[in-house]
Amino acid sequence: MGHHKNTQPRRTFFRTAGATAITLSLSEFRFLAHLPTVSAAETQLPPDAVQFTPDIEPLVRLLEETPREKVIRTFADKIRSGTSYREVLAALLLAGVRNVEPRPSVGFKFHAVLVVNSAHLASLAAPDNDRWLPIFWALDYFKSSQERDTRENDWTMSAVDESRLPPSHLAQKAFRRAMDAWDVEAADAAVVAMCRSSSTGEVFDALAHYGCRDYRSIGHKAIYVANSYRTLQCIGWRYAEPVLRSLTYALLNHTGEPNPSESDLAPDKAWRVTQENLGLLDSSWEHGNVDPEATLSLLDTLRTATPSEAVEATATLLRQGIAPQSVSDALFLSSGEMLGQQPGIVSLHSATTTNALQYAYRTAYQDRTRLEVLLQNAAFIPHFRESMKARGAVSTEPITITSVSDSHDGVSSVEEIFKSVSNNRKQASKQIQESLDAGSQPESIMDAARRLVFLKGNDSHDYKFSSAALEDFYAVSPQFRNAYLARAAYLLPGSEDRDNGLLDQVREALG
Repeated sequence: MGHHKNTQPRRTFFRTAGATAITLSLSEFRFLAHLPTVSAAETQLPPDAVQFTPDIEPLVRLLEETPREKVIRTFADKIRSGTSYREVLAALLLAGVRNVEPRPSVGFKFHAVLVVNSAHLASLAAPDNDRWLPIFWALDYFKSSQERDTRENDWTMSAVDESRLPPSHLAQKAFRRAMDAWDVEAADAAVVAMCRSSSTGEVFDALAHYGCRDYRSIGHKAIYVANSYRTLQCIGWRYAEPVLRSLTYALLNHTGEPNPSESDLAPDKAWRVTQENLGLLDSSWEHGNVDPEATLSLLDTLRTATPSEAVEATATLLRQGIAPQSVSDALFLSSGEMLGQQPGIVSLHSATTTNALQYAYRTAYQDRTRLEVLLQNAAFIPHFRESMKARGAVSTEPITITSVSDSHDGVSSVEEIFKSVSNNRKQASKQIQESLDAGSQPESIMDAARRLVFLKGNDSHDYKFSSAALEDFYAVSPQFRNAYLARAAYLLPGSEDRDNGLLDQVREALG
């Protein structure tokens, strides 16, 4: 995938003149000599850079060119003058895909793109008056990622080579052929042709297939598939082409390795086992019986299984007539269990990746793709466990499954719970579970958690994790929900954590 490397910083000076300005002589502008001169060329995008549609390009350029210290005030003014939520969300996503390279890993600085949907989900779930806060945070976070990309290689997405596009009726076949061969240039052209000629469902299905193919980048490929599609569902498919080009480039990342299509590499072994099992399951796999005991059995298996063994165990349950929901419950519980066993970046991604893969499972329209995603989700759980072991000690404390209680004695308040989150996360987890088991409303806990992310969150992972974990509460079967949400206490912000200063910045910007 081509890119442009800038050799000079881009500067833009915006000047607004009133109706009487035409009467002023040039001498009135003598003070501008104290500013660096700006050539006309510097105000233009590089000629080979990808261009967005005229309705959104000016807002994207404004975001790209506004200094970080002024971005919140600038966009607060734009919003007050009529710029919509969807327009700002679109600018965030498009500025990220044009300016931040998803290499060498689909993470790190690229979280500026990955976090857009998480901020959007936080906005959707927030009270009306809070909904702009995650977006203001994401604007500032984009600027920090842009600065990092500029320091590293100043990457810019180039315009697509139209001469390489396959015919529209061959686009999907060309895309799969290029992706199977890990051919970046051919896939870049094919995904553009596919975007222009296929339905959104067909495009998502193809991308979900490759998003779950391998564990490289600790799940970020699957996360990018789900998050980009979900954001496009809000801002409009007309913006999809550059986003899908960036996503395709990310999915083909295998930094430091030979071509996976020509090699037998460890990250791809479970995928081959998944493909073998697809032919062993008939269409009845979707119509099994929900079985809590099967959930707990698979949860136990996932604690020690290899990725390939996890695929086999999951496929066996489905062949035995166990419902996919019971499998999903085990995957959610396992990712939640890991949060308490080693709170940190790897266990966090076990939750956010499971969230993304479960979204893909619910959204993909081909049964084969949905089954692939479910089996690969099972394979990823042991991968995460292996990655945790590589980082240090891992507790063996299991997730606690309890029964609903009628007793409300000694139940902690929401305020007490989030004070404990700051000081004793294990205690906070227990308090959440006891409170929920006693009949407390989960929304009161989740609303408090979201607001604390707005006030305390400093990292993209605060948004990614909270949005995923709080959304998945209702995706888990009722008898396991409380245990799952309780484990989130290990990575949610607490009430006594340090404020991030966002509220003060927004308050100042709004005057």
